[in-house]
Amino acid sequence: MNDIVLASASPRRAELLELARIPFRVAPADIAEEPLPGEEAVAHAMRLAEEKARVAADRENSGRWFIGADTIVVLQERILGKPLDAVDAEAMLSELSGHRHQVVTAYAVFDRQSGACVSRAVRTEVVFKQLSTSEIQEYVATGCPLDKAGAYAIQGGAAHFVREIRGSYTNVVGLPTCELYRTLQQMGALQSP
Repeated sequence: MNDIVLASASPRRAELLELARIPFRVAPADIAEEPLPGEEAVAHAMRLAEEKARVAADRENSGRWFIGADTIVVLQERILGKPLDAVDAEAMLSELSGHRHQVVTAYAVFDRQSGACVSRAVRTEVVFKQLSTSEIQEYVATGCPLDKAGAYAIQGGAAHFVREIRGSYTNVVGLPTCELYRTLQQMGALQSP
């Protein structure tokens, strides 16, 4: 039961693994998350996912498969990370208002026994409705957006901002469970039906 390790403290990712009935334990890997100079969005997310999986494997005495993940919001090829403060969160939400953007979650599964690491990035397109200043301010006042990429959580008070979604909903929450489940099966971490 402890062979699969989630290298994340995110309660949302843990909940998604539980909903998918994937047995796991949590061993967060705290790493610096700033993009490297000239690093493209998907490469950035994939690098962080792999680094988180490997750092957790290096720190833990038990476990075989280590799952790292990183979620970013991309607007016109620009990464919108976690806001610095409430003013930054309001600015991000104003930029997303009425526009289409992408949510990219990269995940990596590192097999400590074989040394293999499989990583993948999943993209979901999200379209926000036009947001009023008061909607943005009220949402930011909840504190929810302050530790979220792009300053919003679709499952945490921002669901009514979303006019359209194309792709994986769980990817927007923070972990593309369908794709991850398949990867874990292919690597032998889960039984295939």
